[in-house]
Amino acid sequence: MSELVPGGNLPLPGGSLILRVPGPFDVSALITGGEGRVGSDADFVFYNQPAAPGVRLRGDTLTVEPALLRPGAVRVTVAVSAAEPDTPLCRLPASELRVTDPRGQTLARFAPPRPQRESVLLLAEIYRRGTGWKLRAIGQGYADGLAGLARDFGVDVAEDRPGPTAPAHRPSVPEQRSAPPSARPPSARPAPPRPPSQRLPSPRLPSQRLPSPRPPSPRLPSPRPPAPAAVPASDPEGFLGLVNSARARSGSRPVTLDARLVSAARAHAAAMAADGRLGGESRDGTSVHQRITATGYTYVTVGEHLVSGPRTPAEFIAYCLRTEEARRTLQDPAFTQAGLAYATGGRTGDTYWTALWARPLAAGDLDRTCAEVVELTNAQRRRADLPPLAVDPLLTTAAQAHSADMVARDFYSHTAPEGSQPWDRAAAAGSARRTIGENIACGQRSPAEVVDGWMNSPRHRANILKPGFTHIGVGFAGGGRAGTYWTQLFGA
Repeated sequence: MSELVPGGNLPLPGGSLILRVPGPFDVSALITGGEGRVGSDADFVFYNQPAAPGVRLRGDTLTVEPALLRPGAVRVTVAVSAAEPDTPLCRLPASELRVTDPRGQTLARFAPPRPQRESVLLLAEIYRRGTGWKLRAIGQGYADGLAGLARDFGVDVAEDRPGPTAPAHRPSVPEQRSAPPSARPPSARPAPPRPPSQRLPSPRLPSQRLPSPRPPSPRLPSPRPPAPAAVPASDPEGFLGLVNSARARSGSRPVTLDARLVSAARAHAAAMAADGRLGGESRDGTSVHQRITATGYTYVTVGEHLVSGPRTPAEFIAYCLRTEEARRTLQDPAFTQAGLAYATGGRTGDTYWTALWARPLAAGDLDRTCAEVVELTNAQRRRADLPPLAVDPLLTTAAQAHSADMVARDFYSHTAPEGSQPWDRAAAAGSARRTIGENIACGQRSPAEVVDGWMNSPRHRANILKPGFTHIGVGFAGGGRAGTYWTQLFGA
């Protein structure tokens, strides 16, 4: 069983999948082709249209059979909204996606970061990769309500009566046109929407209206943070030798133990043992990455293993080497430091393990990481015969501030807790560009991984390959609930 973080993915076995989100939520799914849009309104599965080829909704449970999807379908995106009308998701209990096979065996769990003002949460997507299928965790809040979500995926949602509508605050490609970035977009609550093929009851499709406060001044961390001092840790059980032997077989350099990583691993293993369950977050909401940050350790990349069952470090390493994803993390050449701890507890007396892997943030790493994202982004534009994007220092300031803000205030959204949008943040940084777009991501370990993830998402790819954009700023921050937070801010 895999505990996923935003951006995490895993291969899926053949056959049908059961996806359940217990709680006071409405579950929905959108079936899309390679261009990221539905083929027709019939590809929108929700409480009032509970079935489509290969997808069936019953209560809080979706059954997905990839082999039975309509021809041309390559992706099923799963979303949740509040069952009670006009209720922001931040007022509800935390959602959790549970994925099982038809026999009831748990394949994955995903507890996304808690949303703020958003009324819809994109939870995950099942997507074709080669001849197989994979599950990717998303965990991104969406401010436009279920109707706005449907529109952005191509569902034909009409208005009951004419009148002005609010500009779309989209989850992946928010954009402002025909007004300076400092102007606040007009706001009007649209009439209850409906797809022409089937009436959507208005109480279940709220359209959220966002306030327009003064944009906050961006908070930019030092662009050249010093590397954390090495803090060696003792290794009475020989963990380090086992790890470095496994890394040497793959050609990776050895890692050293860091006492801060060991401390964070101990705290998380103890919390899992006390709760009697595996999880990236303990019951009090503290994530394993937040425990690392609390020790004062700053990193440019991070990984983790959360496992129950092995009784010794040797058994733990053997377990990690048996599966491809776990082995890739243990042998990842990007990691230079590690920490391991285990604790026994819970009703069953199981042993819970936490292994942490990281490379500390050294002087120049932030600049190099953001420059690599720009380089990879422009490589994608060159393949599409588009001119490269120039780095804009003001957009960079705004993008870095947003990544740092998501870590500091524990949210993940294009909409900050006080309601500011990407164009507000660009204006607050001093930018006068009239068209602004933004991509965000969290949980990815490297520039290559995050750009690849954006390119595999139609709405994010549309920003990267938008011909009208001329400039870019990139932000990165390690820490927070998901571990890493990335921002691309585009302008023209």
